[in-house]
Amino acid sequence: MYDTRTPISFQFEQKPHVLIVQASYHDDVSELLHRGALQVLDRAGVTHETIDVPGALEIAAAIMYAVKSLDFDALRRRFDGFIALGCVVKGQTHHNVIVTQECSRALQEIALRYALAIGNGVVSCDTHEQAVVRAKLDGHDRGGAAAEACLRMIELKHLYKLSPKRRWVAAK
Repeated sequence: MYDTRTPISFQFEQKPHVLIVQASYHDDVSELLHRGALQVLDRAGVTHETIDVPGALEIAAAIMYAVKSLDFDALRRRFDGFIALGCVVKGQTHHNVIVTQECSRALQEIALRYALAIGNGVVSCDTHEQAVVRAKLDGHDRGGAAAEACLRMIELKHLYKLSPKRRWVAAK
């Protein structure tokens, strides 16, 4: 077991709602990352939704679609945070470097520009086997680490009063 951290506890006035954006290109690794993220979110009592995108480069765009959708649908439930999950494995070219750098750059750019709480769980590895070790719950659990990072950033947003008032009402 690589990760011997004690599970982090979180303090929220209201339980957050989180969007997980999962790149399905390496679906077996993404599913392991997803399990790790869900374990952390469920332990924290956080509500969540998951959407799939084709690959790592599409993750940031999907997050922006969710954010911008509030401009068109005022009753849509706001996401308090986002978790990016995916896997990039080195091939015969340097395409993996471009994909990894652009994915990370885009996530950081939108996090800073829009004050979004984003946990980056996109792993970049030389081999598929390395990716599995980084994704497994009894390995590095990068999905769980991304969820913890997202929740910690949500706490910081609340601390600095960067979270808007709720404007979502459940239709029953």
